[in-house]
Amino acid sequence: MVIAMPMLSYLVCATPRSGSTLLCELLDQTRVAGHPEEYFEALRHSGVPRRPHEYFNPERHANIIERLAFREMPDGVVRPPNPLWDPSEYGRYLNWALEQGTTPNGVFGAKLMWGYLGDFATLLRTIDGSDLPLPALLARAFPGLRYIQITREDKVRQAVSLWKAVQTQAWRQADPEYASSLKEPVFSFRAINYLVRLLTAHDASWDAYFLGLGQPPQLKVTYEELAADPAPVVHRVLEHLGIPAPDPLPLGSPRISVQADELSEEWIRRVHDHLGALEEPETAVVSARRS
Repeated sequence: MVIAMPMLSYLVCATPRSGSTLLCELLDQTRVAGHPEEYFEALRHSGVPRRPHEYFNPERHANIIERLAFREMPDGVVRPPNPLWDPSEYGRYLNWALEQGTTPNGVFGAKLMWGYLGDFATLLRTIDGSDLPLPALLARAFPGLRYIQITREDKVRQAVSLWKAVQTQAWRQADPEYASSLKEPVFSFRAINYLVRLLTAHDASWDAYFLGLGQPPQLKVTYEELAADPAPVVHRVLEHLGIPAPDPLPLGSPRISVQADELSEEWIRRVHDHLGALEEPETAVVSARRS
């Protein structure tokens, strides 16, 4: 079967819990901006998304990984990769993704996390053994490629959200696992603090990637502005892509909602208390030197 290639493509460049799922769902609702999903959220060695322990370094975070061991799959089911996913024939999967993610007007959209970019690039190179630089490799895979970057300014809140999701494996509030995980998530300052650094580093890596292109992503949005008022953000994205916005803009109630709750707020307070305690000795020394 010959796959009709899209005329315009875009990648939503993100980090976990940055609001990218909400943004992609809203763009999908417009019916003119592709069907942006995480088609390329797969590790090369497994073909499936990162499992809980794979967010951490086994040498440095043995105790955290041990804590996650019983949470690997709350429903007891190990999800297999897409039937078309095959490292030796990745072109078939790419064609499937292009077909799935393209709307009738020829626009393709997808979400891409920095943590999967390296493995995705390696898989793309298996199609024809290409040694193109990464930007050229992506531009060849996605015709008319444009980038949209979404980031979350409050990294503590982002890390708390990720630590909860890693433990429950419930990435949306509507997921069955959200209410039926085996154990309630538990607080860990060490895990959250590490995830703050990880998410900050991944955001910085996206920034460096775009700096290497010699141009910004042309459009950068934040979780905070999207959560406050989605419609203007969607309009900006469509304008950036050169796609006429439907009038009226068909933005219904998203299937996902803000997942912050009392537990999240408690953890956020505890993290800031820990950080404040770490800073106090240094403040005291500075004060003593000035006196």
